[in-house]
Amino acid sequence: MSSRIEKLCIDKGLKMTGQRRVIAQVLSAAEDHPDAEELHRRASAIDDKISMATVYRTVRLFEEAQILERHDFGDGRARYETAEDGDSHHHHIINMRTGEVIEFEDAALEALKQKIASDLGYEIVGERLELYCVPRDDDEGAER
Repeated sequence: MSSRIEKLCIDKGLKMTGQRRVIAQVLSAAEDHPDAEELHRRASAIDDKISMATVYRTVRLFEEAQILERHDFGDGRARYETAEDGDSHHHHIINMRTGEVIEFEDAALEALKQKIASDLGYEIVGERLELYCVPRDDDEGAER
């Protein structure tokens, strides 16, 4: 059974080696935004012959083919997720205390972005929103 990323690779004409298939499988199964080291750890659990160099080459190839998006959430590590298609769009909140990345969608925010661009005479062709946050302490939240 092919993973979503493997199907995208095949559609774009990329040669799928066994190790690329494993990395594609790991990326497709990820519910987080893994960095290369985490990808290597997960892929190695399936095929212990996969090297870090193979992971780096593969994510670079997938990124160049616009199958993966690379993110820098301010922690010094490039993290990856499947590139969005036209039907899906989300943003990220990054918890600066824990490094947790939370994806969110908001129809009102999407409408506001479109309105701002339109009011200024533009059409949005690409964008990314990342909110760097710290959790409100329960005591502070009660005072607000």
